[in-house]
Amino acid sequence: MGFNSFTFIMLFLPILLAGWHSINRAGKYAVADIFLILMSLYFYYSFGLSFLLVLLLSLAVNYGLSFLMECSGEKGQRKLLKTVGVLFNLALLFYFKYMGFFVENFNSLTGATLTAKEILMPIGISFFTFGQISFIVDRANGEAPHYPLIQYVMYTVYFPKLIQGPIAFHREMIDQFTDKKLRKYDPEKMAKGIMSFIIGLSKKVLLADTLSKMVVYGFHYTYYLDTLTVIVVMLAYTFQIYLDFSGYCDMANGVSLMLGFKLPVNFNSPYKAATAKELWQRWHMTLSRFFIKYVYIPLGGSRKGKIRTIINVLVVFVLSGLWHGAGWTYICWGLMQGLLVVWDNLGIVGVKESSHNKESAKEGKKAGYLLRDTPLFVIPRALGNAMTFIMFVISLIFFGSKNMTYAIQMFKRLVFWTYPGFLYRTAENLEIAENYVLRQLLSQMGKDEMIIVIYMLTMILLLLVSAFVMTRKNTGEIIERACFDKKTVVWLTVLFIWSFVSLSNVSTFIYFQF
Repeated sequence: MGFNSFTFIMLFLPILLAGWHSINRAGKYAVADIFLILMSLYFYYSFGLSFLLVLLLSLAVNYGLSFLMECSGEKGQRKLLKTVGVLFNLALLFYFKYMGFFVENFNSLTGATLTAKEILMPIGISFFTFGQISFIVDRANGEAPHYPLIQYVMYTVYFPKLIQGPIAFHREMIDQFTDKKLRKYDPEKMAKGIMSFIIGLSKKVLLADTLSKMVVYGFHYTYYLDTLTVIVVMLAYTFQIYLDFSGYCDMANGVSLMLGFKLPVNFNSPYKAATAKELWQRWHMTLSRFFIKYVYIPLGGSRKGKIRTIINVLVVFVLSGLWHGAGWTYICWGLMQGLLVVWDNLGIVGVKESSHNKESAKEGKKAGYLLRDTPLFVIPRALGNAMTFIMFVISLIFFGSKNMTYAIQMFKRLVFWTYPGFLYRTAENLEIAENYVLRQLLSQMGKDEMIIVIYMLTMILLLLVSAFVMTRKNTGEIIERACFDKKTVVWLTVLFIWSFVSLSNVSTFIYFQF
């Protein structure tokens, strides 16, 4: 039961909102907490009972460790419990997500014939596990109290962030949960939440899911693609992954606003970035800050010289790649992004009129890892945008390919120009409902060759619309300045009906697999 399903929109969400606001209006805040917890648990249970059991195990162990820390006053014991907690969470993640990858590579290196039992990975395990790790570390370091059980459970299982993030820190959510002022029904928050949800739903259903038809076909038939088709497929994938993740963030934020709470910002128009470093301050922002706080800074950050700083950055990005998936393609993708960020940190090329660039320069100068106080070259921001976008598109060849062999083949097709005419076959996958009547009419008229033209025009239109959406104001900016007049209500209604009708082709979100 994802956000983009009939069950969620027609049953779960109305029951949730009606129950939550009516119970809080009666002043039964403890009952409202239990109601939200039960609804969140049911939401996760809809993906599988075994997944729910894993979540409950993780919750019980981490809360138990927090309780033991409360009973222990010695620093050494708390440090030991922190180590146990981090190792437990990493072991849980390793077992469900990385065991097969480890066994496969162990066999390749040693010639062994070990077999790993096929294990179904719980949805969102990377997200709630990292949330638990952040709590345990903060708890041991004295940055988090031992919360009452209800508050901790509510923070852990809060369903808008449970399966695809953001990775919210404990205080960000629990401080809101305990603020009774936020329990009061707010019509403005409700309106903004509905608007955010509809915009996110349309991004996912009307654009991302449609683009995925070409993307799936392209990555499956990598060996047959020509250069032009590779370019089109990679652009479609770049837009798809953006709209898919952005759409989920919008829907999660929308649902949370309807309940009266705000999730931490996790996505802020990353394709508007002029450097790779800026891109990662805009894309999956809560994951970036997690790695900075719990990996980069403990490794020494930028305090131990140039070489150590470069190594720390690369370690963080390799781990980020591995976090996204158990495969060498993800590791290579993370390494490539890390190298691009290292290049930015060297301060050789600057971006004109970029506040981000000025802040990075000050930070780098203070840390002592920039080669120069001023860049050797300064380029216009528009050029920086284009170069950053192109490099990200190229890196996604690793991210989207099912293994390194396919990734290398995709690079070959991109570099060595070929044109066997495979583009129209890729476009043929765009048999979307909006074209149905026109296709039937052309078939009856015996003009089958015109159908191919329709597919090609649809493909071009999709790419242009996707590019347009990503260069406009993001959803957060739109709802912040929204005026809910008749015109706004009409276009939101049309957008919702169009998206709702298209739910017949329900698909999961890309980040569910992480």
